Amino acid sequence: MTDEILLSRDWLVQSSAKIDQDGKKLSSENASVEGWYTATVPSTVMGILTNNGEYQDIFVGKNYPEADKSPFDVSWWYRKSFKFSPIEKGRHIKLEFDGLTYRANIWLNGQLLASKEEVYGPFCRFFFDITDKIQENNVLAVEIFRAHDGEPNIGFVDWNPRPLDENMGIFREVRIVTTGSVDMRSTWVKSKVNTETLDEAQLNIETQVENLSDQTVEGKIKGQIENISFSVPVSLKPREKKTVTITPSDAKELQIKNPRLWWSHDMGTPEMYKLNLSFIVNNQVSARENINFGIRQIETYKTDEGHKGFILNGKKILIKSAGWTDDIFLRDTPESNDLQVQYVKDMNLNSIRFENIWGNSQNIYNLCDQYGLLALVGWSCQWEWEVYLGTPDDEFGCIRSEHDMKLLTRFLHDQVTWLRNHPSLIAWMVGSDKLPRPELEKMYLDIYSKIDDRPYLGAAKELVSELSGSTGMKMLGPYEYVGPNYWFEDKNYGGAYGFNTETSPGPQLPILESIRKTIPENKLWPLNDTWDYHCTTAPNVLNNLNVLNKAINAKFGKPDNLKAYLDRAHLLNYESTKSMFEAFRVNKAEATGVVQWMLNSAWPSFYWQLYDYYKIPVPAYYGVKKGNMPLQLIFNYEDNGIYAVNETMDAKGIMKAKIKSYLFDSKLLFEKEIQVSMKMNDVQKVVEITPKENSFLFLSLYDNQDKLLTENFYCVSHTYDEYDWQNTDWVGSPIKKYADFKNIKKLTEAQLDIDIYQSVDQDEKVIVLEIENTTSTIAFFSQYLLKDEKGEVIYPVFWDDNYVSIMPGGKKTLKCRFNERQINSEIKSLQITGWNIDQQTLKIN
Repeated sequence: MTDEILLSRDWLVQSSAKIDQDGKKLSSENASVEGWYTATVPSTVMGILTNNGEYQDIFVGKNYPEADKSPFDVSWWYRKSFKFSPIEKGRHIKLEFDGLTYRANIWLNGQLLASKEEVYGPFCRFFFDITDKIQENNVLAVEIFRAHDGEPNIGFVDWNPRPLDENMGIFREVRIVTTGSVDMRSTWVKSKVNTETLDEAQLNIETQVENLSDQTVEGKIKGQIENISFSVPVSLKPREKKTVTITPSDAKELQIKNPRLWWSHDMGTPEMYKLNLSFIVNNQVSARENINFGIRQIETYKTDEGHKGFILNGKKILIKSAGWTDDIFLRDTPESNDLQVQYVKDMNLNSIRFENIWGNSQNIYNLCDQYGLLALVGWSCQWEWEVYLGTPDDEFGCIRSEHDMKLLTRFLHDQVTWLRNHPSLIAWMVGSDKLPRPELEKMYLDIYSKIDDRPYLGAAKELVSELSGSTGMKMLGPYEYVGPNYWFEDKNYGGAYGFNTETSPGPQLPILESIRKTIPENKLWPLNDTWDYHCTTAPNVLNNLNVLNKAINAKFGKPDNLKAYLDRAHLLNYESTKSMFEAFRVNKAEATGVVQWMLNSAWPSFYWQLYDYYKIPVPAYYGVKKGNMPLQLIFNYEDNGIYAVNETMDAKGIMKAKIKSYLFDSKLLFEKEIQVSMKMNDVQKVVEITPKENSFLFLSLYDNQDKLLTENFYCVSHTYDEYDWQNTDWVGSPIKKYADFKNIKKLTEAQLDIDIYQSVDQDEKVIVLEIENTTSTIAFFSQYLLKDEKGEVIYPVFWDDNYVSIMPGGKKTLKCRFNERQINSEIKSLQITGWNIDQQTLKIN
């Protein structure tokens, strides 16, 4: 049978500059390893050094550009001792690497397995037969060399500085695999669903088998999927390697009746199955694979305007996504991945875009399967621009040599065959900002048709390939601040039509507690170039907060302290990011998908994030959550309409939409109540209003028993931002006339009376806040934070809402759930702040 040993713990790492031993010596038992760093695998050298206390406070202020990167000009050694049981006769042993960067010499027990001339490329997987080299006591030594300019390495682009070590290391798993005389690998379960009835599905199973012996083998492949069993005979000539495909014509059991389908979480339950597949020789298991898979069908369609959309199990789905990045030193763990994927689901998003095949294992994709999140996966644009790869670019990027094209084709093969059983993966993007060179794309297409059946996308941008046709995607920005009306009004750039693969209103600032971890106290105010350093690294643009600051000053007046600045910045971030998703939802007849750029941050950043580097949600997080509530009332800035959106899978009977509008001095401007009923997956205009004065807009939807179903809130100017469309570029559309909110100074101080209750719901604890606004003024944009005894923010916690506004005399119930075993500290207090609310801290016992 197939046995696996994961080589993850008890590694030692050291710079070759501090070693006077060669690979032969280092891979022997008597090598000297005094003073080496302790490590685990997967890891990078920088990840190991930071875990061992080196490079402390590297991200504070402007420390990073001063950090010494010369240690990575030389190679580094990874060393691992391990025991192995005596080998049974007829067994075969392999050493497998899922990913290392960038080059490596690999030694085992004093013998060179492979040199850096043949082991290179982060997206290649490497397999070595070590049957005649392994022994009871073993030493594995791997010498790692960093990538240099022109070598297609892992892809950070302009959202953070480059890793000091260029991510050199064994950044994915290493294992020892034992089989019998026949090996079996790369098993793939393909499903085809009857999308008319959803009551049957067909499974095709493909696996690669290899006869490792010099004898002809007569064996069989046996499979088990829950209560389904099947078996097919297989004959292999000596040393023969071939692909075996098993279909319902070979095993009728693979025609599945009433399958449990895998759905994204917003459409149903992400059901999973497990296949246990064995190769049997002489009634003994020679090799085995255990495959988790889902039964689902992914297709694409084109709108009349040529925009691509996705269909899951026969139903069109609006993609609501955000762009993932790994930690700058690839230090993500299963626990940190799990938290982040939970955040995505909590925001009511249904997808993650991976611009790069991220992850130090398959864990992140397993979590997407588990939580029901669609994954758009592919190459990053770091191979398409000279400023990132270091070699000249043209319309097809930097990859032009036959050597590099063959290498990238191998990358594609190895990554697709590694990940293709994940039902969450819905497409592969082989380009981002540019199409691959036609010669390269032909190589891609030739191999792709043999190894996967998912949609193939030539690029994330609206381009037409002579080989694969139109991409049907768009990448027209913006990446910089625009007002909330932009997403509804724009019809030519990043607005709510088609599939926008990456877009954002630019800076999405963290809360003050996270900023204090990033900016030294003496640089906090006024803003300065230390703040700018933590923006993006895009050349010449997006590397400061000037556009956001100009909007703040024009709309509200120049703030004179940090709290006033953050109040205004957070409100603009919240409103525009929320509106971005709302516009695509309201216009889903023309809109097929939108990807917030980005989801997270590789390092402490002020741009493009829905939660910060410290895993604390930024205000825009709650705007996204609010704007994507499955059932919601949405204000359309283009036609001043209130729209009801029902993205649930249920029709809704008679409901009541209640609309209240208040002036900035908190006087009631108007209120309306309208009956609404909705079909499943429905959008309809409820009423039209015309803001004639600056106002606060409260929208609430109730069922026919007056139970609150959902609510929404807007701070609306009677004049909207006006854009300079003629000077729009990829960064964004300049605002030539700003909405004017300066009379918000009429908002007087509000007081909140808060009662705190605690309860337990299964494994989670729940804190309930009963909040009453005891004044006649609106409590505007109030924030709620749980803290420990040192004043540190508690995470991960999941608020059902935050940054809320409460009507005069109004009441609000907020709930926060968390797992006590997972939070970073013990909860001691609740901190409440707001635009017009004095900060208060309440004890929690």
